Amino acid sequence: MKKSIYNILKGTFLVSDDSFKNWRFIIFISVLAIVMIASSHSADKKVYEIARLKNEVKEMRSAFVDGRSRLMKLKMESRVIRKMKEKGMAPSVIPPKKIKVKSKK
Repeated sequence: MKKSIYNILKGTFLVSDDSFKNWRFIIFISVLAIVMIASSHSADKKVYEIARLKNEVKEMRSAFVDGRSRLMKLKMESRVIRKMKEKGMAPSVIPPKKIKVKSKK
């Protein structure tokens, strides 16, 4: 037991006659570790992108709601009348009449 631990610490398993199997395993583990690290970085990048897009959606939604409320205020009849008075126009005092068109069938 002591001798095997001592051999591992000295690294004799890497230079012995059957070390080819050990080197293959070490290289395999190293490649797996590199793939795992790359996958982790990719996942982190996607998480940051999702968070950025969520913030952008919130900003756009609030801009949409703000624009819609300003539009509603601009469309109010009292505001339209006030703007038209500034330009010298006034609402008609005569109520509108329906025009009926009869087809020639």
